[in-house]
Amino acid sequence: MISNYQAGDLISLKQRGLDYAEFCINADENDFFSVLETIEKILKQEKLHVFSIGRWGIHKIDQYGIIKNELNINLKLIDACTKLGSPIFVTGCNYVESISYERNMEYALSYLKELSQYAKPKGVKIAVQNCRWNNFLVGPDTWDVILDQIPGIGIKYDPSHAIYDQKNYLKEINDYGQYIFHIHLKGSLFVDGMRVDDPPAGLDITNWKAIISILYFKGYQGGLSIEPHSKTWKGSLGEEGIRYTIDYFRPLIFKV
Repeated sequence: MISNYQAGDLISLKQRGLDYAEFCINADENDFFSVLETIEKILKQEKLHVFSIGRWGIHKIDQYGIIKNELNINLKLIDACTKLGSPIFVTGCNYVESISYERNMEYALSYLKELSQYAKPKGVKIAVQNCRWNNFLVGPDTWDVILDQIPGIGIKYDPSHAIYDQKNYLKEINDYGQYIFHIHLKGSLFVDGMRVDDPPAGLDITNWKAIISILYFKGYQGGLSIEPHSKTWKGSLGEEGIRYTIDYFRPLIFKV
């Protein structure tokens, strides 16, 4: 489950019966870096693991190319993956309106190649998110280029983003399942062309059973990470929603 990295939040994951955390470091990265030793101790104490660390929505490139300071932060986050045992680093890339699509792709590829070359010897895989938040690497037209030019890179997939963009999420998962490294379990409620709410996964319109079946067909060995994202399901209702999602997916996960 996506979690803060404070002790109380990590302990609550274990109390819910979960074994893996995901960290999204979109701001205050220096605070995160300063407590890595403490996080590592809590993880060992609670027998927890980290499956993914990511950084979302931040500008990676500008009209001149890679933003060096942001690149360095991402490299440090890959180091954090190594320290905390996370096999996946999730990222995306913004689109710069003042330059051409071709130049945007050139810069995005350069950025991803820098990350991939740095991460590979550390045993960390790079996954490109399909989240539309300040990111244009969200579908087959860009994935085909990235997968062709950067061996070993993969995809972090969240079906809600495709649903709200009125894309065929089952086709995307089926076509690119062998490249998916990580899955977000975020519910979606899309009615008459309108986004209504992001209810708990399993209480939404997503065909999760079909998704899980495709993942088995593709031999998926990655993570399933719960992402609470609703403005309705908060507080005690939100806790019930998380419990529902856990109970919904457990019977679908077979250890063979």
